[in-house]
Amino acid sequence: MPTDLKYTRNIGICAHIDAGKTTVTERVLFYTGKNYKMGEVHEGTATMDFLVEEQERGITIQAAATTCPWERNGRMYQINLIDTPGHVDFTIEVERSLRVLDGAIAVFDGKEGVEAQSETVWRQADRYHVPRICFINKMDKLGADFEFSFASIRSRLGANPIAVQYPIGAGNSFEGIIDLIKMVAYYFDADEKGAIVTEKPIPDSLLATAERWRRDLVENAAECDDALMEKYVADEEISQDELRAAVRKGTLSHACTPVLCGAALRNIGVQRLLDAAIDYLPAPTEVPDIRGVKPRDPGAELTRASDADAPFSALVFKVVSDSHGDLTYLRIYSGTLRKGSRVLNPVNNRRENISRIFEMHAKDRISLEEAGAGKIVAVIGIKASYTGDTLCDPNDPIVLERMTFPEPVISMAIEPNTNDDKRRLSEALATIRREDPSFHSHYDDETGQTIIAGMGELHLEIIKNKLIRDMKVGVNVGKPRVSYREAIQGPAHNVRGKFVKQTGGRGQYGDVTINIEPFDAEQAKAQELDYTDNVAFENAIVGGAIPKEFISSVETGVRQTALSGVTAGYPLIDIKVTLIDGSSHAVDSSQIAFEQAGRLALREAVARAGSVLLEPIMKVVVITPEQYLGALTGDLSARRGMIVDTEDRGHIKAINCEIPLSEMFGYSTILRGLSQGRATSTMEFLAYRPMPSTLMKEVLAQG
Repeated sequence: MPTDLKYTRNIGICAHIDAGKTTVTERVLFYTGKNYKMGEVHEGTATMDFLVEEQERGITIQAAATTCPWERNGRMYQINLIDTPGHVDFTIEVERSLRVLDGAIAVFDGKEGVEAQSETVWRQADRYHVPRICFINKMDKLGADFEFSFASIRSRLGANPIAVQYPIGAGNSFEGIIDLIKMVAYYFDADEKGAIVTEKPIPDSLLATAERWRRDLVENAAECDDALMEKYVADEEISQDELRAAVRKGTLSHACTPVLCGAALRNIGVQRLLDAAIDYLPAPTEVPDIRGVKPRDPGAELTRASDADAPFSALVFKVVSDSHGDLTYLRIYSGTLRKGSRVLNPVNNRRENISRIFEMHAKDRISLEEAGAGKIVAVIGIKASYTGDTLCDPNDPIVLERMTFPEPVISMAIEPNTNDDKRRLSEALATIRREDPSFHSHYDDETGQTIIAGMGELHLEIIKNKLIRDMKVGVNVGKPRVSYREAIQGPAHNVRGKFVKQTGGRGQYGDVTINIEPFDAEQAKAQELDYTDNVAFENAIVGGAIPKEFISSVETGVRQTALSGVTAGYPLIDIKVTLIDGSSHAVDSSQIAFEQAGRLALREAVARAGSVLLEPIMKVVVITPEQYLGALTGDLSARRGMIVDTEDRGHIKAINCEIPLSEMFGYSTILRGLSQGRATSTMEFLAYRPMPSTLMKEVLAQG
């Protein structure tokens, strides 16, 4: 394997569910020599889907990493590859993978084009400024349409796609691809599992089409490179290398996105996709230096170059519990990590020991003595560092930007069967929380139940199975329920919270006055306020009315009360609390007293401001044959759905709508009944919105 970072690519494969990501990855492993037998998703033998749940369901649940070699132009490259899930319930796996990758391959279904989860993945990649290439897969599928899928990348994603390939046929007649840069046709030998690729002239029937697409390619590539534009305007000959260089430049600057095509299941086009990953996606040295801040001074920005000799810095992006100790996945951004070394977590100021380092191949490991900048590795020995934490050189600390985690939208109650199960349940939930930041759990004192919360019904079902089958914890499980949120309807000013308790000896005295107002993340960012759990707190005390040591206690009381809920036990969000006044007692004041005063003040302020319940609204896309359109739109409207638009896709209709999550439980069964099993749907979280007052009363009455 090469050690020069120029010959390394850190890439992920991501897409909507069922677009064929894992099948593409399995072909990559086969053609790079990493596997000698192709695994198949539908047979439960895919290398990267190694969990029992993944093999049984035929879906990817957790991102899996591997490293494989690929030769291009006489050079051997190292590709560090992450296969990510497509189901929206596991979007956290895509989020954290994209955070640490340098490039991505977005896979699309050749018949469906850009689908709902494709848009989510694309936005995640935009957030982390990840260059991408597109692979229109399943061109052998009945109804596959390259030009429709290509157009959907522009219309639905707002991208600037540039086709560098064009298919030879579609559906059953799909037999190869045209390279629009080289202007040749490639055919893949089915008897040799596509391993033998034959180069031939472009078929006469497609020559005019290929030349038209080639002209578009040259014109768009020229817009990405000034030197090439001069040659294009002067009508000079443009070489293949100049075209590739311009497309690469445009890809790295996010000015364009190269589009390729193929059929991974029929072993067509995957080798050319690997070539494109080398040609157009960046090496670790070609992405901007990673940015961070000083641990004690968030305003002081630092950078780290992707250099093995620079001070060590890495980001924890995944934790997997293991019988031999937690396996912690790192992306090393700078410096070199050696086995047996000690590193610093500047977030909690804890030192960590790196006892072992591994290069991962799905569930298999290769032991390493050291790993340098640009590497993605797993280590053992980390005790107190979790997803999003930074690890760095103790003598040169830096805190890298954390990733964002989605809030759970669905919850359910679980109860242990025995006292022994009760003890093991708390340990098991702590383990799952370490692995999955999108999973939350808490104990409800009133009901004596443990509430677990996640991103969807499937997410909670997987966690339930993990508890019962893998962790051997006996639990009874309730029905899933919606995770609502609470918000205030307006401001409330000069609200006093006073906690006074006299018990004979030393008493308790805390007295605070606060203002509250509706607030959002943009306002918090503009005012540089901490917006943890969607709550901002500002200290506006002047003249020392409350001693400084009690200010943090007031904030703790406010934040804990907001998190546990004020009116109905649902978290209070989108508020700003300003501490404006108060008083203290020289003897009786304490941290506990001011914490309680903060709680009382917030409860009174919310009562004055008036509160409303917010419900999660889901973006739902239903794909249906035209004859069921009326029945399905009527059913969606009856579910309080707002139909945004209806798209024509040949004889198929795509209904885009926004529906409250509470109306969507068991929808897949209803959909099958209404469409005789021919319609499908996808759902993802969109936003929290106020719910109708009549329904709010019902929810509050249910407790």
